[in-house]
Amino acid sequence: MLSSLSDPVIRRRTVVLVASLLFILIGTGSIYFIVVALKLITAEFGWPRAVPSIAYALQYAGAGVGGIFMGWCLDRRGMGIPATVGAAMIGLGGILTSYASSPLELYIIYGGMLGFFGRSTLFAPLTANITRWFEHNRSFAVGVVGSGQGLAGMIWPQAFHHLIAAVGWRQAAFYYGLFALATMLPLALILRQTPPAPTPRRPNALTGPEPRASGYAPISPRALQAALSTAAIGCCVAMSLPLAHIVSHVSDLGYDPARGAETLSLMLACSALASFFGVGFLGGRFGGLRAIFVFSSGQALLLATLAYVESLPGLYVAAALFGLGYGGILPCYPVIVRELLPAASAGRRTGLVLLCAGGGMALGSWLGGAVFDATGTYRTAFLIGVAFNAGNLAIIASLIARTPRFERAYA
Repeated sequence: MLSSLSDPVIRRRTVVLVASLLFILIGTGSIYFIVVALKLITAEFGWPRAVPSIAYALQYAGAGVGGIFMGWCLDRRGMGIPATVGAAMIGLGGILTSYASSPLELYIIYGGMLGFFGRSTLFAPLTANITRWFEHNRSFAVGVVGSGQGLAGMIWPQAFHHLIAAVGWRQAAFYYGLFALATMLPLALILRQTPPAPTPRRPNALTGPEPRASGYAPISPRALQAALSTAAIGCCVAMSLPLAHIVSHVSDLGYDPARGAETLSLMLACSALASFFGVGFLGGRFGGLRAIFVFSSGQALLLATLAYVESLPGLYVAAALFGLGYGGILPCYPVIVRELLPAASAGRRTGLVLLCAGGGMALGSWLGGAVFDATGTYRTAFLIGVAFNAGNLAIIASLIARTPRFERAYA
């Protein structure tokens, strides 16, 4: 290991990998602040809970749309611009949150600064960028970076809870903003480095210019982009249902809300493990398409299980296994894009897929509440999520069927 790190190229790759993980871990804290502070913010101003909820949704919407723009910047100029802009906007957005006094101010901060210019620089550009640094361990590298989201879900809610209890929500937001500026801007200087020149690639069985003798006809990049974007909606509708509603679901079953929070934390911890280890193991050996099929199958099975399990130990086990399934799904998409689509447009193509994924997350979150209001239970909502997940699996299976075997043609 030490001898490998003596190689300057390997050392640079390792430094960029660690910097990417820390960048996404710190920046993702902006998602969880308003979740923890929601009741305090509404109580101070007398706002309905819809106000901070809309701000939360605007952050996701802004990040999805902005991710395409930041992906385009990555394709044209490298990671320097997205990383610097993201670090500045997340830091300043946290600071300005502490001064917010009207819904409009909160919406602008969360939709614009923290969303379009902030979180948009995290998952999509970072995972697309790291694929350019790693030739032979690309799936592992993407999994490591993607695990930052799960780790953030484990760390930041607890950190914000204790900080808000100590100094109040305004000071907590201010301190988070300062911390983000002090840590993310130096990380941006590391991320602006230019990756090594890629190895020339040959066409593969899925998108090659000519059909293979085996009869597998290629798919155009546009059709493949559309298929992946549609598949992302299906898996993310299923993914967001328990993420958004598991705490309420556990409470509805008669357990203390703290048990629901524990269930969610366990789910997020297992998702980080799946991303860190599982994506590299499966993606590196079988390719992104086959890896995502395994993860998505596990997610569908365990979501169906969550619809019927009512014992607390059963909920813990099902949530943990669900996390192992869903945690590997999103990191697989940048791997697939890099394997099967032109490298020159990997940033914006990854951003488009993840924009659709964000739409699926929003749809699933809303669907869970709407179906519960209509039926008085989350069981039907979870089963609808399974149906969406089945659509994702059908699309992925059709793409796998067009690929006779996994080839490292784009690796």
